[in-house]
Parts: sequence; structure tokens; C-alpha cells
Amino acid sequence: MDMDWIWKAILIIVVGTFILRVAGRKSISQMTLSQTVIMIAIGSLLIQPVAGKNIWVTFGVGGVLVLTLVVVEFLQVKFDFMERLLTGRSTLIIMNGEIQQKEMKRLRFTIDQLEMKCRQQNISSLRDIQTATLEPNGQVGFELKEQSKPATKEDIEQLKQQLVLLKNQLPAPPEQKENIFQEIEDGYHQYPHPDNLQ
Repeated sequence: MDMDWIWKAILIIVVGTFILRVAGRKSISQMTLSQTVIMIAIGSLLIQPVAGKNIWVTFGVGGVLVLTLVVVEFLQVKFDFMERLLTGRSTLIIMNGEIQQKEMKRLRFTIDQLEMKCRQQNISSLRDIQTATLEPNGQVGFELKEQSKPATKEDIEQLKQQLVLLKNQLPAPPEQKENIFQEIEDGYHQYPHPDNLQ
């Protein structure tokens, strides 16, 4: 029985992991279109040696695919039109709190999909959104309306400072004088007395 498949399988795992490591760490949802195509191609290619194809040709082709991906990404960084052509641009799907129906139809992006993305970001109402963009990797970016934004640490610090200033501007509360008649109405002593005298 031919046992070549054992070392081929081990080699495929090792070289495949290295090739994918060079290609990048993004999850499928974060990949651009060209990255997704190359990753699928590499996945299909890596299984070929087990089916009897030459393992070194497979690794060579995988290397060429990753090199192509690196060159494409370099061109996208260098030339703006290449980025627009290969990756695309972010598209406004909510602008000034209004859903851009025309853009949503063009992108084939439904309200249900938008609501799903909102729930994943803990946004409970579309009315809370000032601006939303559909990114080239399929993610949705959100900017909340001013009244819906959560308070930041800086906001809380400013509020504390304003309260301290306000407290300092107020006149000191008058000292309460002991009123033993009021104690009868209230049913308790205003000031503590020694336990043995109560």
C-alpha cells in the first residue's frame, strides 16, 4: 500500500498554513473580493496533491497566487483607481438619519440585513443612526445621532467638574440647630447621644 499520502498531508498542512499566513490574517467577513477569490483558489489547490497531482507544482501555484495577491494589494495602496476597481469604496446607506433606498437596491442590501448588522452592534433602532456605510468587506459602519451616543469617560469627567463648580458656587447650607421638639414629631434624635443616656 502506497503511504505517500501521509507525508503529503503533513506537508500540505505545514506549507498551506505558511502560504495562508503570508496572505493575511483577515477573517472571511473582512476580506476583499480578490482576497476571497485567492483564498478559495488556494483551498481548492491544496487538496490536489492528495488526488495524485504533483505536490511541488501545487505549492508553486499556491506561491504564485499569494504573490499575485501581495502585488494586487500593493497596487491598491499605490494607485487609488486600482483600489476603486478591485476593492470598491464604502457606500452611504443611511445619510442624515434617512435610509438611502436607491443605494440599498443597487447594492442588493435589504432592511433585514441592515437590522441584523445593527443588532450585532447593539443598536436597537434605525432612528438612532445618523450615518451608515456599507464597506467593501460587507461590514456596516455606523455613526449614531448625538443624543443616542453613549457617554464617554471624558463626558463624565466634564460633568463631574461642572457639578463641583456648581457646588462651590452655592451658599453653604445653614447649620441645623438641634430642636428637641422636632425630634418628638420625627420620632428620632437629630444628633446621636450616648447609648446609656437614651
